[in-house]
Amino acid sequence: MTLVYVELAEGKIKKSSLEALNYAHKLGEEVIAIAIGEAEDASLAQAGKYGAVKIIHVPILAFENNEYACILAAAAQEIGVKYTIFSNTYTGKAIAPRLAVKLDASIISGVTELPQSDGFKKGVFSGKAFAFVNSTKAIHVITLTPNSFALEVLGEEVAVETRTYAIESTTPKTKSLDKIKAGGKIPLTEAELVVSAGRGMKGPENWGMIEELAELLGAATACSKPVSDMHWRPHTEHVGQTGITIKPNLYIAVGISGAIQHLAGISSSKVIVAINKDAEAPVFKIADYGIVGDAFEVLPRIIEAAKNLKRS
Repeated sequence: MTLVYVELAEGKIKKSSLEALNYAHKLGEEVIAIAIGEAEDASLAQAGKYGAVKIIHVPILAFENNEYACILAAAAQEIGVKYTIFSNTYTGKAIAPRLAVKLDASIISGVTELPQSDGFKKGVFSGKAFAFVNSTKAIHVITLTPNSFALEVLGEEVAVETRTYAIESTTPKTKSLDKIKAGGKIPLTEAELVVSAGRGMKGPENWGMIEELAELLGAATACSKPVSDMHWRPHTEHVGQTGITIKPNLYIAVGISGAIQHLAGISSSKVIVAINKDAEAPVFKIADYGIVGDAFEVLPRIIEAAKNLKRS
């Protein structure tokens, strides 16, 4: 049996969690999904389309890592799981290790493929290499890297079972002081297309071109660390080793030289397009396509081409 924790955003299952359901289904075990938080049954029932035979809904509102881990441990022990699957998001990274301790399970994080004879494949050294990891434990807790597993509709909607679990109340070791919701129509961690920019844009007043291109492509916007440090863009858009690690199908880097920390966060992108006036910029070493030129001359032409494509 496999238990999949599905994350919610505004009452709906996140795309990365639908990928986790697909992945779990293809492990060959029966899949039960569990959602914690506020959501409507109609939204939760979609879990069946992506591999779940049932979804359990625990309607509590406040997020607290240890409390969620206790609920998931109770559900996993009740069901008798072999695998528990998370998406490798901030939430998944916070809960999965706690759950592994409670279940005396192995934890394999950042998995990118179905297991092979050598074990579970995952990226290591900031995506510069791959490792195959295996375990002799009876239970495995796995976190799946977003955008590494294609979505497929596998079945029909399923019934939603509303449950509560009696768990021991604990005093949180951390306290939330404030919540800042990330802007943008598409969450960076789930975006298949990303338009990102760096100091080459010269100032926040020039970001209109980046936003316009992203809007035309249906992409999320992102930035390099210096840009977020200078408050040209919010920190929620910072991609890189010390920011958000992403794996989109297409990553367009405009005016980003390509410091090693930035490249570590975007190197798993399927296709990378770099636009920079410095032909020696490190970003060109990992780019699939490169344009050597001034962003202020190149971007308007790309935007016009995107408009023409959209019209046709």
